[in-house]
Amino acid sequence: MSRSLTLFDLQPGKTVLDRFEVIRAHRHGGMAAVFEVLDGGARRELQVFPAAMFEGVEQSSGFAARMQAWAAIDSPHVLKVREGQCLADGTVLLVTDFPAGTCLREWLNEEKRMDPARVRGLGLELLDGLRTIHGAGAVHGDVKPNTIFFGKPGASQLVDGGITSGLWESKHLGDKTALIGTPFYAPVEQFGGDSPDVRSDVYNVATVLYELCTGVVPWPGKSFLEVFQSKLQSRPPRMTERAPGVNVPAALEEAIVGGLIAEARDRYASAEEFAQQLEAARL
Repeated sequence: MSRSLTLFDLQPGKTVLDRFEVIRAHRHGGMAAVFEVLDGGARRELQVFPAAMFEGVEQSSGFAARMQAWAAIDSPHVLKVREGQCLADGTVLLVTDFPAGTCLREWLNEEKRMDPARVRGLGLELLDGLRTIHGAGAVHGDVKPNTIFFGKPGASQLVDGGITSGLWESKHLGDKTALIGTPFYAPVEQFGGDSPDVRSDVYNVATVLYELCTGVVPWPGKSFLEVFQSKLQSRPPRMTERAPGVNVPAALEEAIVGGLIAEARDRYASAEEFAQQLEAARL
């Protein structure tokens, strides 16, 4: 593929680039337009990153190459990347399997909280996915409810892996803002411009698990500055402070809090360490 592509081309029922049959616009993908497509009969997700996001084709090609590297990552808990491709005009395409189940953000909007045993089970699945990602020398970069799909036990998946960390390496985007990611789920060091790493992935997951237990994120605040200031506390508020009346086993809460320490060096050093503490938590 070496041609150009615009969002006007991506209409349901049309075949684009002589390959993708567009079914519908799908979920909101942050910086990309996301579509459900058929690719040679296979149901896929197609993410389209406009050329305007990048400073030139060289930068676009670099991002596409980083995403293509994710095709080697194979885990039941990481959405499979099939292809990263840069078109002649600098538009980047990312082709993945189609995510199964329900977006966790949509579930939280309806259900608010999750049973502690289910929280632990989901957390272990997500951390297993991160172990595979980190073992490949990559980081997810933006774990949050919007980038988690789940259904029956054992079937959760991390989606959009590597996109935030890949874009972080783009000079053009780095000049725009010190934080590419999601403030409520990002650790303090990312507010200062640090790139995502293993410990920030751990922090992301811990924030999600805290929210699943309580129905709210650990750190209060309505603005970027308020969220940053609240995260300067060494430890997050107790779950009963953020959600009075919530009943979360102390061992589970403590295991989750270990991933939310403000100082990165005092946080779990790996997904494996977090998983061990989560597994050991008595419910």
